[in-house]
Amino acid sequence: MTGTVLADDPIDGVRVLTLNRPTRLNAITPELVEDLTRELNRANQDSQISAIVLTGAGRAFCSGDDLKDFESQREGEAKLHAYIDRIQDVTRSIVLGDKPVIGAIHGWAVGGGLEWVINCDFAIAAEGSRFFFPEVRLGLFVTGAVTALLPRMIGAQKTRELIYFGERFDAVQGLEWGMLWKVVPQAQLLSEAISLARRIAELPPRPVKDLKRILRQALSCSLEEVMAAETAATVQGFLDPESAKRVASYKSS
Repeated sequence: MTGTVLADDPIDGVRVLTLNRPTRLNAITPELVEDLTRELNRANQDSQISAIVLTGAGRAFCSGDDLKDFESQREGEAKLHAYIDRIQDVTRSIVLGDKPVIGAIHGWAVGGGLEWVINCDFAIAAEGSRFFFPEVRLGLFVTGAVTALLPRMIGAQKTRELIYFGERFDAVQGLEWGMLWKVVPQAQLLSEAISLARRIAELPPRPVKDLKRILRQALSCSLEEVMAAETAATVQGFLDPESAKRVASYKSS
């Protein structure tokens, strides 16, 4: 168990990881990225764990990058590049890891939080959950390999709409588009996610691992190539003075 990510003891082959910055709506910080990457890798390497549930404490799943740290994040291109690439390590751990990851999503899933939803093998959302990508409107860019993964889920046109314009949508729309697997009442969210994870845990591990691997290979462009391009674009977005102005205006609104 760590400060910004709680890791429950595995039960029936399932480990629950909980983003744990509820007073900031689980906004992303370097500490949270490090804790989450470490816990995902531990679970992927643990032979006693067959599936992972990822959720958030408090009122939201994840509100995206913690913009109160925006100015400090811009201090040095090499440092910023390393941090953005470390964020991409979360995607590597979810998508390229051997263990299926089930997202249990409630409240807001914004920016990087929405990217992690898309990274999950299955995403279950509570009724009333809300989603959007703020990056492009702030002069920034998306990460999480969503430029490769999301068009395959919802189509290229809808992907452009959501990322260009930051259109907000709810769980029902996400389900209709194929981004989410199921929408359930808030009170049933975690139990539904754990139940699904246990169903997966009962399956033979080899074909489950093989299915993840083969589905990844079906991507026409490797995730590493996509994430390298995203990282470069994101770094330039952070360093652009116009982005700083937009972020300042967004924070004050």
